[in-house]
Amino acid sequence: MFIKNNQSFVCINCGKEVHPHPTSSRDHCNYCLHGLHVDIEPGDRANSCRGVLEPIGIVIKKKKTQIVYKCQNCGEVINNVIAPDDNEELLIELSGLITPNND
Repeated sequence: MFIKNNQSFVCINCGKEVHPHPTSSRDHCNYCLHGLHVDIEPGDRANSCRGVLEPIGIVIKKKKTQIVYKCQNCGEVINNVIAPDDNEELLIELSGLITPNND
């Protein structure tokens, strides 16, 4: 069950102000792609874990591109659908199509 919950927030990872999603609910930072483990069901904000969700990959499920996350607190692996304003360069890196430049 999806609960629309679309609020701005300050990213716990990069510190940037993240604005509401253009069409749905915002569940991760569109700059660094990190999130918080706050939902049990999408949008409910009922999960007490509150760990940082680190993006670790990309999958396509049900014809939707999703970011794969691993919670740094509890270790759970979850997926969230990408947003149209997500950082395209980081999405490409997560997909494995390019290697990050560590100059």
